[in-house]
Amino acid sequence: MSENRASENPDREHAVAFTLNGEAVRARVPARMHLGDLLRGAFGLTGVHLGCEHGVCGACTILVDGRAVRACLMLGVQADGTRVETVEGLTESGRIRDLQDAFHTRNALQCGYCTPGMLVTAAELLAEGEEAGDVPSRDVIRAAISGNYCRCTGYHAIVDAVAVTAQARHAARREVAE
Repeated sequence: MSENRASENPDREHAVAFTLNGEAVRARVPARMHLGDLLRGAFGLTGVHLGCEHGVCGACTILVDGRAVRACLMLGVQADGTRVETVEGLTESGRIRDLQDAFHTRNALQCGYCTPGMLVTAAELLAEGEEAGDVPSRDVIRAAISGNYCRCTGYHAIVDAVAVTAQARHAARREVAE
């Protein structure tokens, strides 16, 4: 029988420290707790919606070190040392204000359950486009959001909102460059 029973206990808590929406945070996390549960329970970030809990619906999408991740598939202990951004952080920073306005204007939200995940996914796509200096096509936008389920809008309005935002950001960058 093993002398080290602590390593055998999957419910043992671990200390984690990471940057959450621009602020350094610390928490004690059970080994098997998903990051989505940690963000919702310990930090009150209810924009992280837990839908399928299998990684297929996209409702829990967050950014970890700038990349879209399903919070239901990542363990809280894996966040140690990372930079995590949720829809709340993206909203508070103003980084997605234009995208949120476009979602509203284009009627790209109805019940709102998928909206945080869609916004985070679109934010990642738009950031990649800005870095590359291009505007994603409607096909690229559709491919990017294909992992996010929406049962209300039919996606057309969501694609419109992302496309309009991408075009406006590209035009603003060109104007500044001139």
